[in-house]
Amino acid sequence: MTLFKVLSYAKAFKRQAIWASICSVVNKLFDIAPEILIGIAIDVVIQKEDSFVARMGVVEPQHQLFLLGFLTLLIWFGESLFQFLYLKNWRELAQKIQHRFRVDSYRHIQNMDMAFFEEQPSGRLTAILNDDVNQLERFLNVGANDILQVLTSVLAVGAVFFVLSPKLALLAFTPIPLIIFGAFYFQRKAEPLYTKVRSTAGKLAAAINTNITGIATIKSFTKEQYEQQRISAISEDYVNANKAAIKVSSAFTPVIRMAILMGFLATFIIGGLDTLKGDLAVGAYGVLVFLTQRLLWPFRSLAITMDLYERGMASARRILNLLDQPITIRSSKEAKQISLSGDICFADIKFTYPGQHTAAVRDINVHIKAGQTVAFVGQTGSGKSTLIKLLMRYYHTDTGSLCVDNHLIDTIDLKYLRAQIGLVSQTTFLFNDSIYTNILYGNPSADESAVYQAAKQAEAHGFISALPQGYNTKVGEQGSKLSGGQIQRIALARALLKDPPIMVLDEATSAVDNETEAAIQKSLTNIGHGRTVIVIAHRLSTVVNADCIYVMDQGQIIESGDHQTLLNQNGRYQNLWAIQTGAMRS
Repeated sequence: MTLFKVLSYAKAFKRQAIWASICSVVNKLFDIAPEILIGIAIDVVIQKEDSFVARMGVVEPQHQLFLLGFLTLLIWFGESLFQFLYLKNWRELAQKIQHRFRVDSYRHIQNMDMAFFEEQPSGRLTAILNDDVNQLERFLNVGANDILQVLTSVLAVGAVFFVLSPKLALLAFTPIPLIIFGAFYFQRKAEPLYTKVRSTAGKLAAAINTNITGIATIKSFTKEQYEQQRISAISEDYVNANKAAIKVSSAFTPVIRMAILMGFLATFIIGGLDTLKGDLAVGAYGVLVFLTQRLLWPFRSLAITMDLYERGMASARRILNLLDQPITIRSSKEAKQISLSGDICFADIKFTYPGQHTAAVRDINVHIKAGQTVAFVGQTGSGKSTLIKLLMRYYHTDTGSLCVDNHLIDTIDLKYLRAQIGLVSQTTFLFNDSIYTNILYGNPSADESAVYQAAKQAEAHGFISALPQGYNTKVGEQGSKLSGGQIQRIALARALLKDPPIMVLDEATSAVDNETEAAIQKSLTNIGHGRTVIVIAHRLSTVVNADCIYVMDQGQIIESGDHQTLLNQNGRYQNLWAIQTGAMRS
């Protein structure tokens, strides 16, 4: 059950949960006590020296009232104190539990396979980590306390009722089964509705997140009105989903009120008749009338509590479903934590993306020796980047073996493997921080001179130094304040600072100008010194100095050799070269 799974997160805070529960119970006992004192006060005024208090040793009516006033003061102080304590502890507990949920969910998301991210909108994941976790927190803030206090009211007030008048106790408690049945009935009705609410909220968050990220595209195509209408339609779906859920939860309150009225009227009329007949003391009658409200009126809050509960559980189910997503690519217990030299071997590799029927790559046999610079070229969709994804262990191969330094790749500790591969991709991500911090991300323990040296190797030091704030320049969200070429040079510097034995440049020069491309091409000799370099490129001018160039088409390697050898073959590579250099054959 979802609730039990949520409560299992509170095990780490067991002592605080118990203390918060005690505070809730004690607060409710103090809350009930004034009604009992009112009944006793009525008894004092009517019975005087024969009152209940007089039988306890305080004979004078005035002294009895002073005593009751003093007790009232203590009770109100106790109620206020324990209200403060339960509010503080429940809210702290809710914060701690929601913190654990958010951190666990984020940790799990980070470890998920890349295939998961290619299927999931980032806005949906953001909605789960923020909106759903916050919705769950709102229930934990007040819902647990409300439930405890209703139970305390039933037990404590019920005990007083059965002591004073068992007959009235039975009558007053008659509506409670109806109220509980109604709560479960409406809970079952509301559950799928609130699940739909949270799902629609995720779609809305995903759409807004996507549009904010792509605002430049929206503006360039003047699609502001179209996107506004699209977001409005999704928002309208969210409103309608909420409307259906609110309709069900709102119907609960009138049902509860009528059930409460039945219990109150039974006590009010039958108890009054018994008092008139002398079967029930006036003070006892006053206590029972007041306590009937204390017994039944808290059930009114069940409507609100059930609403919070269903919203919270709908959010919890989304969070728990996320946590239940399997992670297939992980390090085994026997995985090796080894330092790599960079020898890579693809043997009879075949791989098909999930949900696809055609293999992305097949019959791949490539041996890259440590320290070599090799390149993979070919048209878009030919399988070049897929090989890098397999090397990074974003996916498992279908068949064949992929070895690094003669170790099967899945026997190498995943973190050790990726820590020794420097990847600069075409879609580079920069954090909304300074240029210096973004480069330092490659190796947080590096000193300032190493950062500058990495920037110089990446041909980035010149343009960075020319900026008004130099290396302290903020790059903006996803590098929005920089050009595409500047972003890629910073990303290259970051990878170089990592100083990995294997460097992968996946279209890393696609967004740079010709002058910068030439400079980076010159620096490839330094970049490749003492490490294996794999270059994925469309622009063949960036790979002419590679030790070996592999030409790919439709997932297969159709040609291989160095630049001159491939030109002499007059095959696909020579044709691509002619097209790019303007010397296309007739």
